[in-house]
Amino acid sequence: MFLSVVGAQCLNDYRLRLRPSDGVVKDVDLRGELYGEVFVALRDMALFRQVAVNADTNTVQWPNGADFAPEFLYAIGTEVSQPDPVAA
Repeated sequence: MFLSVVGAQCLNDYRLRLRPSDGVVKDVDLRGELYGEVFVALRDMALFRQVAVNADTNTVQWPNGADFAPEFLYAIGTEVSQPDPVAA
């Protein structure tokens, strides 16, 4: 199954609430994933909060070019039982 991210909202503590293309809402904690040259910059919460969905790549992306594969985000995410609306 090909997944894409259609909505994303920044929560607190390096977490995102994502709406993948299958309609399941997931909370994803990226705190432990922010290492390596492009991702370490995202430890700056001001930059982390600038997350957006890139319509060309169908996943989340930050202004510095950092992104994560939608399948990876889906795999590490926790399903939200009572989803809130997700802002893109």
